[in-house]
Amino acid sequence: MADNESIRDILELRRTAKEVKRHVIVMRILRLLVIILVAFVAAAYAISYFYDKFGSFTVRIDKYDMIKQGLALTETPEYDRSAAVLNADIVYDMTNISGNDLPDNLDMINGSHNGDNFIAYTFYLVNAGSDTVTYTGDMSIENVTNSLDEAIRVAVYINGEKTIYGKTKSNGMGKEGDCDKEFASSTIVMQTEHIDFEPNAKDKFTVVIWLEGNDPDCTDALIGGTLKLGMDFKIIEGT
Repeated sequence: MADNESIRDILELRRTAKEVKRHVIVMRILRLLVIILVAFVAAAYAISYFYDKFGSFTVRIDKYDMIKQGLALTETPEYDRSAAVLNADIVYDMTNISGNDLPDNLDMINGSHNGDNFIAYTFYLVNAGSDTVTYTGDMSIENVTNSLDEAIRVAVYINGEKTIYGKTKSNGMGKEGDCDKEFASSTIVMQTEHIDFEPNAKDKFTVVIWLEGNDPDCTDALIGGTLKLGMDFKIIEGT
């Protein structure tokens, strides 16, 4: 009887040891999974944070228009690689400058070609389909803090023709002296349209963004402010 009890005790001890070992292994796996999850969330947060804070400018087209109509975006006129979304490179800690000090060749370089204190991005909108279409493009303010848009300037070159946009003067008395046009609204910078955009046609866009130091609204109150712009293209008519 005593021998049976001893055997049972030994078996229970072995089972308990296995359970403890299994528990330790499970806890290690869970800890590892938690670490991986935290790292993933932290990386996603960092990407989101820097995109929101510094991510400046994104270009998009409707995916349906890309698939069905052949409308595409590319950073090179040869468009050996096209996309539905393009992102300009980030500029960190951009400070104010004068638009008069910007380089003269901003419309001559493809893709991102930022300076220390300005964002410059050149891309092409291509009709790679077989239909003649009409498209519209809207540039919108997607995120702004510290009223940074009060002193921001956006120069848009469309096929070489340059237009500078800025927010209406804070006193409501029209456009700033260095601007060609006011922002279209409180959230829309500019709008464009191309009627009869034929197959194989390409429209070249260069977007330049800077903080205009000569704007009366460019004060210390803007320090730490952020701005994110987006430009969306869509077909409104096909033939």
